[in-house]
Amino acid sequence: MLNTREEQMTTEQAIETPITTRTQRAGRHWSDRFWQIVILLLLILFAAVSLFPLYWLFVTAITPASATVKLPPELIPTNPTLDNITNLIQLSGIGRLRVLGLEDIRMPRMLLWFVNTLLLALISTGIHVLFDTMAGYAFAKRKFPGSNLFFWMILAALMIPGQVTLVPLYLMITQFKLINTFAGVLLPGLADVIGIFLLKQYIQTMPRELEEAARMDGASEWKTFTSVIVPLAAPAMAVTAIFAFQRYWNAFLWPLVVLQNPDLFTLQVGLSYLYNSEFGTNYGLLMSGAALASIPMILFFFAFQRYFMQGLRVGAVKG
Repeated sequence: MLNTREEQMTTEQAIETPITTRTQRAGRHWSDRFWQIVILLLLILFAAVSLFPLYWLFVTAITPASATVKLPPELIPTNPTLDNITNLIQLSGIGRLRVLGLEDIRMPRMLLWFVNTLLLALISTGIHVLFDTMAGYAFAKRKFPGSNLFFWMILAALMIPGQVTLVPLYLMITQFKLINTFAGVLLPGLADVIGIFLLKQYIQTMPRELEEAARMDGASEWKTFTSVIVPLAAPAMAVTAIFAFQRYWNAFLWPLVVLQNPDLFTLQVGLSYLYNSEFGTNYGLLMSGAALASIPMILFFFAFQRYFMQGLRVGAVKG
């Protein structure tokens, strides 16, 4: 009789245990889902707060001038218009394209500033990436007398604010008679400390056997660099290109100092020039100019976003 009761109790426990386990698992599952939902909502909230200024920029750009100072403001414009953009183009005036020997071409200065900025940004980014990659390769894979000293001296340049070197650079550009030229804007920024550091850290993670195999096949130093190092360093080069393009597209202080002819202005300098001379506090016109200036940078970032994330992950690992 006792054995029968014990067997019955054992059977009941065996039945209750899976039920209890399933209940606990279900409770943990709903608890995990709850916290996932909470985290997702917080991320959505943070994203909305971060993107709201960008949203407000584009909303103001298509809002009529009379409604930009309306209280309370309209989060969704009731009468969107492109008048701000058309007025911006008209009020910027007509200028001549003064690059590539195309002085006979006349166009609205707003478009002219866009072309100037795009040319400067693309040329600067290309030269920037080339020199940074070569310097990073030299510091990562080539040991020469004083290499460590030179590298630390380059890193020490990060501690020097750009405003400190503004006057010496201006005097040098003046002596070379490059004031009011695109060359005067380009030359001081042919390489960058951040780009050299990033590419040096990335390239030194590459196996040395790849270079040795290329040399055994008879490749020269330049052939090894272009055929082995450059393809493998493409993610870090893309990150450097994003940073460089963003910096030169948004550059304001140095082009403002060097350039004097309105036909040579970059987009940021031109918008400042219009703000001081024409628009006053017409926020619709100002925001439309800022919106036009931000669109290429947004497209450029999304075009290289995959390389940007991959380059940040791999470049952060020390080989």
